[in-house]
Amino acid sequence: MKPKVYVTRKFHFSASHRVYNPMWSDEENKIIFGKCSNPGGHGHNYELEVTVAGSPDTHTGYVIDIGKLKEMIEKEVIEQLDHRNLNTDVPFLQGRIPSSENLIVALWDHIACLLPPEVELVRLRLWETPRNCFEYYGEKL
Repeated sequence: MKPKVYVTRKFHFSASHRVYNPMWSDEENKIIFGKCSNPGGHGHNYELEVTVAGSPDTHTGYVIDIGKLKEMIEKEVIEQLDHRNLNTDVPFLQGRIPSSENLIVALWDHIACLLPPEVELVRLRLWETPRNCFEYYGEKL
């Protein structure tokens, strides 16, 4: 039986968003989302932890080359998010309210497609603030 090893890499991006439902009035959005629905939006300095798992390769000892993981996530994910408006600038978020809950699910769907087949995406952890953290393990309800 091969060992299963978990590897985590942390990434950072800054982005703005407005949490609101376009089907509701500004007043309804304010009641539900409070200051997060401010028409001018607001921003966060996000931290994203990407955890993958697999068996170490017999030739390299790696589950995944962490430098390649870093390069892939930065190019395919972080560049699309950093200093962007999540409501309007990020193609994989179109049609979703950009709450952190929806953002982490969209990130899962996007990142899972990037990984080689022998590497499993097992957890994303998204820090919106130093006190607010969201985790997703790929579950579908």
